[in-house]
Amino acid sequence: MLSAVRLPTPTPPDAYPVESNLPRKRSPPSRSPSPDRRRPAPSPPPEIENGQSENYERAMARERELTERFRKRKEVQQPRTEEEKQAAAKKEYEELLTARSGGRYVPPARLRELQKQITDKTSTEYQRMAWEALKKSINGLVNKVNSSNIKHIVPELFAENLVRGKGLFARSVMRAAAASTPFIPIYACLVAIVNTKLPQVGELLLHRLVSQFKKAFKRNDKAVCLSSTAFIAHLCNFGVVSELLPAQCLLLLLNKPTDDSVEIAVGLTKEVGAHLEETNKAIATAVYDQFRNLLHEADLDKRQQYSIEVLFQIRKDQYKDNPAIPEALDILPEEDLIEHRIGLEDELKTQDNANVFRYDPEYEENEAAYAKLKAQILGEEGGSDGEEYEVDSASDDDSEPEEREMEIKDQTNQDLVNLRRTIYLTIMSSSTFEEATHKLMKINLPPEKESELVSMLVEVCCQEKTYSKFHGLIGERLAKLNRLWAELFERAFMENYETIHRRETSQLRNNAKFWGHMLSTDAISWQVLSIISLNEDDTTSSSRIFIKILIQDIVEAVGMGEVRKRFKDEMMRVNFQGLFPLDNPRNTRFSINYFTSIGMGGLTEEMREYLKNAPKPAALLYVLNLYWIVEVVFLVPFAITHTRKTRP
Repeated sequence: MLSAVRLPTPTPPDAYPVESNLPRKRSPPSRSPSPDRRRPAPSPPPEIENGQSENYERAMARERELTERFRKRKEVQQPRTEEEKQAAAKKEYEELLTARSGGRYVPPARLRELQKQITDKTSTEYQRMAWEALKKSINGLVNKVNSSNIKHIVPELFAENLVRGKGLFARSVMRAAAASTPFIPIYACLVAIVNTKLPQVGELLLHRLVSQFKKAFKRNDKAVCLSSTAFIAHLCNFGVVSELLPAQCLLLLLNKPTDDSVEIAVGLTKEVGAHLEETNKAIATAVYDQFRNLLHEADLDKRQQYSIEVLFQIRKDQYKDNPAIPEALDILPEEDLIEHRIGLEDELKTQDNANVFRYDPEYEENEAAYAKLKAQILGEEGGSDGEEYEVDSASDDDSEPEEREMEIKDQTNQDLVNLRRTIYLTIMSSSTFEEATHKLMKINLPPEKESELVSMLVEVCCQEKTYSKFHGLIGERLAKLNRLWAELFERAFMENYETIHRRETSQLRNNAKFWGHMLSTDAISWQVLSIISLNEDDTTSSSRIFIKILIQDIVEAVGMGEVRKRFKDEMMRVNFQGLFPLDNPRNTRFSINYFTSIGMGGLTEEMREYLKNAPKPAALLYVLNLYWIVEVVFLVPFAITHTRKTRP
């Protein structure tokens, strides 16, 4: 049955909207060539013209975006000046650094090309790129150093600007030491080598280590305390810091002992114990006495008691398994070491701003200054000190015999005069005693001519109008750097006293104050005073003035109590027999009168007691008795007989 409802007429194809998904029928391609006749795009329907279709708007937006992108590409392809290229590269690099979430990924090739385009060294972008490259290089060198390649890593490390990147170097070394404690001796050796050329880098690292240890001790951070104390111990073994810093750490840890603090102290003593036994026996004895008291009296865990017993066994075995410096790392001569004196209570300068990038308006000047310093350091390493860090080439070894054969010896002592001139100019051109000592250690002294440096230092001090502590500090630093210099200074003191009568009064004062500073700071041994014989026959007016100023300067520096204690020391008493003679009452009285006249009567108490209790000489009594007997037996009868005969 047919419906009576009339169906609607279908709309023509042209009336469908553009976004219809129905497939369109295409006619088969024609075999004969025909001109390119394309139908124009259909005009938008009325609803699109009125802005009612979102898809059409999106399509038009994409079209505009593509057009703009192609236009920018054409602009980029146009030739630009060098300034425009620099500005564009700086802008793009700045966008990479300041973008959110740390920037976006850039292919390495594109980044290298971008960095090559930035060549203005005064710009912030160039200095930031150099800073990032410096940080990456220092981290890489520190991470790959080991005992076998340290001689090759050191020149590469000095090639980087360690003055600008000292904060980066200190942070990298501390992180590496905390991450791998078995490699701490290697890192300590690396720091010691850098410290010989750049002492400010080693000092910064020490300040940060001490600050890190103090913070970790307050926070009860055991892991950080262990790594910090181990690093400090090995730096002490390599001569970067004095033994007083580990001693203060041990005193702090054992003051109120706990299981953790005892464990840290035991680990520190294992590393630094051999060095303490060699350099300062008194500190080592006091530390082990404290451990012995803890073992017998303190309520410690069994594990800690066992660790203390193991420590005593290590000491008994003379640290054969815990040497101060491993044999593979013993590459630094003692005369090159620079020791810092830092304590737990000192003011610490960690210089945290050295870890981050800062714009340097004098970047080129600073880089040129470090380039000169680098050439000087690497040149020395390739010369006399090259055996420490580099292996000399075979050609140099072959040419050495020929050079030795062609040597010409100058008998006019002109080389000695030039050496003395160099030493004098080095001392006078230095602003601080650290700088002077550092420069003096760089002078290439001929063999058996080391004493010339000591004698020139004393002569320069004597030639000044008034005494300057500058020269005494130089002598102290040299004597404490190496035992060789201390022995040379002791020998110079004895030679100086024997020829003291040749000097003028002003030179006597400066000379006496110089040696007084050396003795009061224990730079040289007090055994040198054994050359002095204080009596009327063996002294002159010059030597008495010298002794007076010397003793007064020592008392002023350390105090009368300490001087009296030193002179009464049983171990050293034999060296002071000439100053305080007890063999002859005449010499004793002379010494008492001398010290009393210069205001040092407190040093003569023992000699006064000796004179008071000394018995009279037996020979004198015998002579007196004999004279009395002769007088009674012979002279008295003769006098009586003579008197009778002469009476009228």
